[in-house]
Amino acid sequence: MASRGRRLKVDLHRLQLIQVSLWRDSQCINDSCVGPLWRQLYAGGHLLRRISRDQTRLGMYIHALDGSWFSHPFWRSRFLLSSPDDLTTLLDSDVVTLVIDESRGVPLTIPAPANQAEPVSAKPMPRAESAIRPVAIAIQRSIERPCSAAEERARATQVINRSKRVIRALFAEARLGKAIRSEVIVPVVEEVSASVSRNSRALIGLTRLKSKDEYTYLHSVAVCALMVNLAKHLDLDHGQVHALGVAGLLHDVGKMAVPDLVLNKPSSLTDEEFAIVRTHPQQGHQLLQNAVGIPEAALDVCLHHHERVDGTGYPFKLQGSQISLAARMGAICDVYDALTSNRSYKNAWAPDEAIVKMRGWQGHFDPELLFKFMQSIGVFSPGMLVRLRSNRLGIVLENGQRASRPRVLAFFSTRDRVMLPGVEVVIDDSLANDQILSEEEPAAWGFTDWTMMAEKILAAASAPQTRRLGDRAGPASARGVDF
Repeated sequence: MASRGRRLKVDLHRLQLIQVSLWRDSQCINDSCVGPLWRQLYAGGHLLRRISRDQTRLGMYIHALDGSWFSHPFWRSRFLLSSPDDLTTLLDSDVVTLVIDESRGVPLTIPAPANQAEPVSAKPMPRAESAIRPVAIAIQRSIERPCSAAEERARATQVINRSKRVIRALFAEARLGKAIRSEVIVPVVEEVSASVSRNSRALIGLTRLKSKDEYTYLHSVAVCALMVNLAKHLDLDHGQVHALGVAGLLHDVGKMAVPDLVLNKPSSLTDEEFAIVRTHPQQGHQLLQNAVGIPEAALDVCLHHHERVDGTGYPFKLQGSQISLAARMGAICDVYDALTSNRSYKNAWAPDEAIVKMRGWQGHFDPELLFKFMQSIGVFSPGMLVRLRSNRLGIVLENGQRASRPRVLAFFSTRDRVMLPGVEVVIDDSLANDQILSEEEPAAWGFTDWTMMAEKILAAASAPQTRRLGDRAGPASARGVDF
């Protein structure tokens, strides 16, 4: 029973994090249905009550604002309502219902109907778990239901704009030496995660459009999205995905201790200035240590995202397995977004150009993890020899347009170990179609003079008779140039 209760708490906690209302009736929490049980199990004895917006009074402690966080005017989700201006703002907002904690503020005083029983005490009610869990799962699935990039773009824009405002305010407080407040970070990460689940290309693509002036804030949002996307691709659990999202959001918070003149300098840094910039991992780690509720992964990534697997990074010159998975992920996501963004001293690189450079920097990144990252964003280095799910080898082709799908020239059967007619395959996100599974070593397949062979294959690929197929076409149906 205790383990079931803990699982129920986790489910209800996740529901609060994404700020979705399970019960729209403002009186439900006073009924004997699920309200009293939810109150006791969730809050461990705290007196939570769902009320309508018009029942709000000064002195109440706001525990949660129901609905999407875009619909309410506050960037904090929990606070004591002590300002008349805040009360006016809330009463004029689009918030319909909210949850107050009566153990931390003024309670709601309404006359109880004659036939209304007093709220029941906390007693084990096994039925509640089976009743609430399906609702939690259904809501989570509806929020993260996949959609096209065009459908997600408007919502992703909202996520980015709201997140940027929250991060700007958070970093301003950090610059003043104030502690990082985890409660304002949670909604940002949950909304980013939901957007990535619906369509990762929309939000990640939009974050690349940031201007030089807003780089500091949107870079944090972009790395958060890239970390969440990579974590989901690695099939990590919800808690790990969330922790890595927080890590991405806060990885550069230590730069708030670096003077703006140095941070935004349009020309090359002097040795002294670069030394100042290199202190930001320790500065950020110290800030996060003073905060409450920050996951350990966020402190780890903040301190170690500039380490390199060959030991040439900073601040501690860690190498190989001394660097955690989270920090290795952070290093890749941080550099990729930096390269594909406009900076005060350089213009943005195209995604495939950035991947080519990162792949060429031997010793900087975990090569296997870098390939997983390429899979997660659908960007690969042109010229790579890759294995396809269709039991073929292929060469990654250059993309003709920005944001286009990866293209691979399939030319070799891994099953029969023979050359095949050249077929251009377009890779997409559908599991029904072909996928890039791994990068292959040419010598392992007997391609001793790979450079010359690749040139011949690519030259043949440009011939007009080479057939371009969708992912579902297999080698048996292909007609084209034999190599």
